[in-house]
Amino acid sequence: MIRLFYILLIFTAAGIRAQQLPLYTQYMLNDYVMNPAIAGKNPYYEVKSNNRYQWIGITDAPRTYILSANGPTRDKNVGLGGYLFTDIVGPTRRIGIDFTYAYHIQLAEKTKLSFGASAGLLQWAVDGSKITLYHPFDNIISNGYQSVLVPNLGAGFYFYGEKWYVGGSAPQVYPAKLKFFSYQSDPESRMQTHFYGSAGYSFDLGEDFDLEPSILLKYVKPVPLQFDGGIRLVYKESVWAGATYRTMDAWAAFVGFNYEKNLTLGYSYDFTTTNLKNYSSGTHELIIAIRFGHRELKNDQKSRIQ
Repeated sequence: MIRLFYILLIFTAAGIRAQQLPLYTQYMLNDYVMNPAIAGKNPYYEVKSNNRYQWIGITDAPRTYILSANGPTRDKNVGLGGYLFTDIVGPTRRIGIDFTYAYHIQLAEKTKLSFGASAGLLQWAVDGSKITLYHPFDNIISNGYQSVLVPNLGAGFYFYGEKWYVGGSAPQVYPAKLKFFSYQSDPESRMQTHFYGSAGYSFDLGEDFDLEPSILLKYVKPVPLQFDGGIRLVYKESVWAGATYRTMDAWAAFVGFNYEKNLTLGYSYDFTTTNLKNYSSGTHELIIAIRFGHRELKNDQKSRIQ
């Protein structure tokens, strides 16, 4: 599931077949950008910045920056949101914007089901000037800046209660073709549909502590299914620490805290388990979130503040 540095090799006859979306170690805090159905789940608006620096020590390693915002409307059943992102890997860059809509249905006193959709634009780009070719006069790749702009569509569902959740999403539903070069009449490179599945539960450990195990499943053809498993220990809904394990990639440790339920800081560090550990010192991920516009809802409408 690890993204290759020289994605340009995949732009040719093989097409883009590997994972095209970035990884998130703190997926339990990054849930909205992976599933549009989560927009408006909580009784407040939230603006969140996620910054990920992968495989420190390796030249041109992946870097991901995301700025998102979501919250409920006056109609408590509707949630709106959007996010901007940049994903940089070597000479390639992926820039996009998405807007989301979610509708939340009350099924029982403490149970809801929501459906969400996202739509936006995505630009794939490659800077040929940063690539040194084995054959300098290879006409397959230009030494200039090539880019393509395509639509991006996604959908998801989220089934949740006060202490638990189960969700699924497909961030890239539309398999748009990526035509980077004018000579390509029918390019094989295209956006691949990704599938996410998630679940979690919060166990009360007395008055002060909560234990929150969670899982995240990721699949994109033809890469094998990847599994993330994590556990978080939360003290008074304010301070937490935990660990995650990602198959075929890494295990990680993370910490975070909420300040007066308005400011959230989270940090994680990945310890690579593949051969890349011989060249990289690990991966850093930093999350900063600000909450505002808290709404007083009925008890059965309140969501757990993460």
